[in-house]
Amino acid sequence: MTIDLTALGWDAERATYAARRGEHHHPGRVARVDRGVCTVLTAPGPVRASLGGAVLAAAARDPSALPCAGDWVLLTHWPDRRVTVEAVLPRRTALIRRTAGKDASGQVLAANLDTAAVVEPVHPEPDVSRIERLLSLAHESGARPLVVLTKADLAADPAALARQLAAVAPGVPVLPVSAERGIGLEPLRAEVTAGRTLGLLGPSGAGKSSLVNALAGAVMMPTQPIRRVDGKGRHTTTWRALVPIPGGGAVIDTPGVRAVGLLDGAAGLDRAFADIAGLAEGCRYADCGHDGEPACAVREALQTGELSTRRWESWRRLQGEVSHESRRREARLAAERRGGWRSARRRAARPPSPGGY
Repeated sequence: MTIDLTALGWDAERATYAARRGEHHHPGRVARVDRGVCTVLTAPGPVRASLGGAVLAAAARDPSALPCAGDWVLLTHWPDRRVTVEAVLPRRTALIRRTAGKDASGQVLAANLDTAAVVEPVHPEPDVSRIERLLSLAHESGARPLVVLTKADLAADPAALARQLAAVAPGVPVLPVSAERGIGLEPLRAEVTAGRTLGLLGPSGAGKSSLVNALAGAVMMPTQPIRRVDGKGRHTTTWRALVPIPGGGAVIDTPGVRAVGLLDGAAGLDRAFADIAGLAEGCRYADCGHDGEPACAVREALQTGELSTRRWESWRRLQGEVSHESRRREARLAAERRGGWRSARRRAARPPSPGGY
């Protein structure tokens, strides 16, 4: 089984980077990672690869350096038939969420996406706050964001619902689709062409795996039926997987996320709430906190109803979260710098070992 890497996004820039690393490395794209072992798509076919020393060392300094679905990597094939990942190529985009730990670090959900689709089911009803949160993540990734409303066949008027939700996704296409009935898939197919990668991000049961199967034209990911009680799907995918699409391109299906914490992505938040950012430009003071200052355009918009209270409160909640994470991240980095200086001083003060250099 041979694989056309150019159809998955391999190009001259990546080839140049690989050439600088040496001829003994072989390129490939990570399809999935299981407990530190990567399934990598290479020209001769898929291989299983463990992590090399350089990658492990980089991950010890920064866990986000670990390979993930969508990464381009360089492999070494050893005489004993082992295969190791020796380098992760620079990511052009990365979908990163905050980890649950106390170290203010991030987890890369998927890398090198051209389009990041926020997938939200229309039944029983879309969760608007979740769409806003995931859109902030998608904007921050550097990929082109989309909103995909799944199970549109269960909505009375999918087009009207899409127009309504467009208000919480300024400048972002909102696509109602039904994978089961093949409705509305053509605009989404345009995001999965040769060399391009579409990432799907959304809750469990939103229909992401069904979308992958519909775009691939075959059953690539397992699915489960909708529960009759509440219309929700069951949790199916438990890993992040890159699926090549016949004709070129790939889709990365992420597992249903119960909670997505934002890291220090202020730029992504501003783009997700471009309407509020635009209003803020009309405030009298550049540093307006929108909390009682005179001539505040945001407060005026709230009073007139141009800006809904729900969206304003959502923005304030996410803004507070991002600010908090930024402070935590800066504190962690400062502590690491202090620790590094202390380690250097200890090494300098340590007496030389007998006979050492």
